Amino acid sequence: MTKDRLKKMLAAVAAGSVSVEEAFERLRALPYETVAGAHVDHHRGIRQGVPEVIFGEGKTAEQIVTIARSMRKAGTGVLVTRLSDEKMRTLRKRLRGARVIVVAAGMEGALASVVGGLTDKPVIAVPTSVGYGAAFGGVAALLGMLNSCSPTVAVVNIDNGFGAGVIASVINRL
Repeated sequence: MTKDRLKKMLAAVAAGSVSVEEAFERLRALPYETVAGAHVDHHRGIRQGVPEVIFGEGKTAEQIVTIARSMRKAGTGVLVTRLSDEKMRTLRKRLRGARVIVVAAGMEGALASVVGGLTDKPVIAVPTSVGYGAAFGGVAALLGMLNSCSPTVAVVNIDNGFGAGVIASVINRL
């Protein structure tokens, strides 16, 4: 639930186009709902302006999908962190409908330009401090991403995956 959706629903109740019972049903999962073994905080978007983040580590791909569906049903965006390569491959077909893409890369950071050239979606690039060779703690990736030839790539600071996720969430709300 977002602030705007809550205000619209309350206005609809006041106008008589939504019954009190229907509004109650929409709100009954607030502040949280237990889904796939997780307590999903649907109220966080109202309190903080940013929905809860799914911590992917330790969850199966199926649990992540179930939690994400619950969040979408509640009207919030979905952000998943700490996905292994295996889980990412499993979830990839379900992520093709994304409106924004976050790319994390080390070394020279070229992945952001490559992805930016292959999609019509905004790409938020996250340079990582890990990598081999002359990565200079992520500075090489940062400079490479800042010099991307793709105009749809925006860059956050080194290792700021959380910040990139929040920006992606804001883009999804637009």
